[in-house]
Amino acid sequence: QVQLVESGGGSVHPGGSLRLSCAASGEIFEIKAMGWYRQDPGKQRDMVAVDVTGGNKEYGDSVKGRFNVYRDDDKNMVYLEMNNLKPEDTSVYYCNAHVDRTGWGHLEVYWGQGTQVTVFS
Repeated sequence: QVQLVESGGGSVHPGGSLRLSCAASGEIFEIKAMGWYRQDPGKQRDMVAVDVTGGNKEYGDSVKGRFNVYRDDDKNMVYLEMNNLKPEDTSVYYCNAHVDRTGWGHLEVYWGQGTQVTVFS
């Protein structure tokens, strides 16, 4: 099994910044992709930013130019730098990882427990 533990959520004013961190541990051969999603009550979970092995990064349209995702593969960690935060960024943010646990190429998807980000005036 693999565990994802997030940290760094909190409350900020509009225009502020936060950095989220997520650490993966357990049986890991390789992490193929690692990133962040967010979900509001009663709504679907939406992709915020994903860092795919090989250097590709994908961002949701609403965060492009404001958020930056990056990984530290030596530590099996992913970070989300959030700048110029807006009230509409308020949500629960979930860490996500696509993990090959054995080296055979079979990917499993794991989620963290979520961390709250609140942007308020």
